[in-house]
Amino acid sequence: MKIRDFGVEIWMNRYETKCEWNLAETCVESLTVAELLEMAGKTGTILSELLPLKLTYGAIEGSDRLRRLIAGLYEKQDVENVVVTHGAIGANALVHETLVEPGDRVISVLPTYQQHYSIPESYGADLQILKLTEANGFLPDLQELRRLATSGTKLIVLNNPNNPTGALMDRAYLEKIVEIARISGAWILCDEVYRGTDQEGDGMTASIADLYEKGISTGSMSKTYSLAGLRLGWIAAPSALIHAVSIHRDYNTISVGMLDDHFAAIALENRDKILARSQSITRTNLAILSEWVDSEPLISWVKPKSGTTALLKYDLPMSSEAFCIKLLERTGVMLTPGSAMEMEGYLRIGYANSAAILREGLKRLSQFLKEQR
Repeated sequence: MKIRDFGVEIWMNRYETKCEWNLAETCVESLTVAELLEMAGKTGTILSELLPLKLTYGAIEGSDRLRRLIAGLYEKQDVENVVVTHGAIGANALVHETLVEPGDRVISVLPTYQQHYSIPESYGADLQILKLTEANGFLPDLQELRRLATSGTKLIVLNNPNNPTGALMDRAYLEKIVEIARISGAWILCDEVYRGTDQEGDGMTASIADLYEKGISTGSMSKTYSLAGLRLGWIAAPSALIHAVSIHRDYNTISVGMLDDHFAAIALENRDKILARSQSITRTNLAILSEWVDSEPLISWVKPKSGTTALLKYDLPMSSEAFCIKLLERTGVMLTPGSAMEMEGYLRIGYANSAAILREGLKRLSQFLKEQR
């Protein structure tokens, strides 16, 4: 099987440990173990929970405790609708591996996480790209989706909230997409790793798993829950799909780590506190970023409504990769070039690190932009 280089991951692997001011980070600022245990009131008791654990494979599909908590993130899901995976990256890969065969029509939005178009392309799918544009607020064009979703379409792939644009489809918009999918008979896979970071309300947008009988939602502890180090994600979907996924999962996962499972359960038992922290960070920092964008004549954007990242359009005669390398070398600030997401002319910025890092990074970015005029 041949597959394209993963643009964003190669970029991150190459430069993330070399930067001084990381504005490429996509997770809400990571929690320490101490912070998580303090939230949970377990600082003095955690060893009594961990020391008796025998480090076997544990529950193959994820502990009942954890799967029940994950199901509780949805309106209509139960334990049998959930399987635990190695991050959302594992969840997404398993869904594509389970559903997509050579010749199947797969529709993926772009920009999005590259898995969602490069994996089906590598399987020989009839891949159709639904380009997201500023003109439509980086939301899928429903008329174009209707045109692409011919009868027999196997899979429509979404990312909500979107990475890298921060665009958000609300329940009503998702229901329109469900109508289109139902006519064609397609499954919908919605990568929802940023769910819980909406800028308004309770922060939680509707999930495709709750809206459609062939809806598949993937999520993780990495982005919204600030625990990327656990490497733990999940699939929420109809039980028949979970069974089909589990057949493939037996070949590449077996189980996630018992400690990862245990700490993820602790986090989700205290999700209200974690979500409050995440929303405080993302809402405060987006306001900082918005004020900065308004002050920069060379930068424009469609302001995000959710997530942790934004796509910045810049008005300079250089490639996005050249821009980012030069910026990093001169200032220590790391962004992600749009070319890594097939969005040349743009830059992805992550704004959910600490406010101090964001402010200093933007200050240095401003000086860099002045030098380039």
